[in-house]
Amino acid sequence: MDFSQLLHQKHQRWMRYAFILLFALFVTSAAYLMVGELFISPFGDLSQLELQLLSQLRLPRLLAAIAIGASLVVSGAVLQVLLGNVLAEPGVLGISGGASLGMVIVLFIFPALASPQAFMLAAVLGALLFTLILVGMARAMKLTTARLLLVGVALGIMSGAVVTWAFYFSDDLSLRQLMYWLMGSIGGLSWYQHLVTIVMLPVVVWLCFQGAALDKLMMGETHAKQLGVDVDAIRWKLIVAVSVLVGGAVALGGVIGFVGLVVPHLLRLAFGTENKYLLPISAVSGALLLVFADIIARLALDSAELPLGVVTTTIGAPIFIWMLVKNHDSR
Repeated sequence: MDFSQLLHQKHQRWMRYAFILLFALFVTSAAYLMVGELFISPFGDLSQLELQLLSQLRLPRLLAAIAIGASLVVSGAVLQVLLGNVLAEPGVLGISGGASLGMVIVLFIFPALASPQAFMLAAVLGALLFTLILVGMARAMKLTTARLLLVGVALGIMSGAVVTWAFYFSDDLSLRQLMYWLMGSIGGLSWYQHLVTIVMLPVVVWLCFQGAALDKLMMGETHAKQLGVDVDAIRWKLIVAVSVLVGGAVALGGVIGFVGLVVPHLLRLAFGTENKYLLPISAVSGALLLVFADIIARLALDSAELPLGVVTTTIGAPIFIWMLVKNHDSR
C-alpha cells in the first residue's frame, strides 16, 4: 500500500467518524425535543401547548446547547495547539472567569447597557484579556504545564473573588442572574438571546477551516514559517476567535467547565492529531456532549433542574484528574 492510499484510508476513517457523530447528534437532538415533564410524540398532531413548548422553550435551548458545546470544544482544541499544552481549556485556564468578570462589570457599573449584545461584548473583552495574559506568559516565561495551570487557576480565583464581591452587594434580581451564569445553565433561554449565536457560529466554522495552519504550528514556529504560515497574524486571529467563542458561550450559558478540555484530548487519543479533521469532529462531539448533558440536567430530578455546568463538571472532573496525573509535569 503506497502513501497516497494510506492518506485516502485515513481520510475515509475520519469521514466515517464524522458521519457517525452527526447521526448521533441528530438522534440525541430529536430525543431532546421529545423528552421532558411533558413527553411530545413525533407521531400524530401536536396540540397548541406542545407547539409552544417546542418553539419557545426546547428548540432555542437545544440550539444554545449545540452552539455552546461546539464553541467550547473548538476553543479548547485551538488553545491546546496555541499553548502547546494538552491540558489547556477555557474554564481551567480562567478564560471563562475573565468572560464572566466582564459581564459582572457591565451588570453593576453600566446596568443601563445590560443587553445580550453588551454582555457578549463585555464577555469577549474579558476573555480576550485573560487569553492574552496566558499566551504572553506562556511564551515569555516558557511555562511548564503545572505552572501554566497554576497561573490559570490564579486568574480564575481572582475573577471569582470579584464576582463574590458582586454577590455581596447585589440585589435579588442581580443575584439570580449571577447564579445563573456562574453555575452554567441554559434554562429559560429565548430566541432574542440567539443574536449571540449568530456571531458565534461563523467563528466556529472559520476555526474548523484553520486545521492545516494549526497542523503546521504544531511542528514549531520555525517550521511553520518555512512552510509559508504568517505565524504572528494567524496567532492573533486565533486568539480573537477563541475569545469571541468563549465570551459568547459564557454570555449564553454561563461558565460551563471541562467540555473544551476533555473532548478534544480524548479525540486526539482515539483518532489522531490532524487538526483539519479533528476540529470539525470536535465541534460535532462538543455539541453532542452538551445536548446529552442538558438532557441529564433536565431529567435527573423530578422537582427541579440541575445546572448544566454541574453535570459537565461531574463528567469532566474525573477525566481531568486522570489527564493531570498522566501529564503531571510535561513540558
